[in-house]
Amino acid sequence: MFARKFFQRLLRDTQGATAIEYGLIASLIVVAMITAMGQFANSSSNMWGIIEGKYRDASTN
Repeated sequence: MFARKFFQRLLRDTQGATAIEYGLIASLIVVAMITAMGQFANSSSNMWGIIEGKYRDASTN
């Protein structure tokens, strides 16, 4: 009897669905952040490469 009431209550409970939705939203935000950080790292690396080249040019003259 207890198990039956427990499962009926579990099927009516929507808090778990809300937690899953929040988890999916958080995972999408994390994926977006990783993508943005990857692009930032590439552009930052390019910037430092340009600065290094200009420094080498200036030090040889």
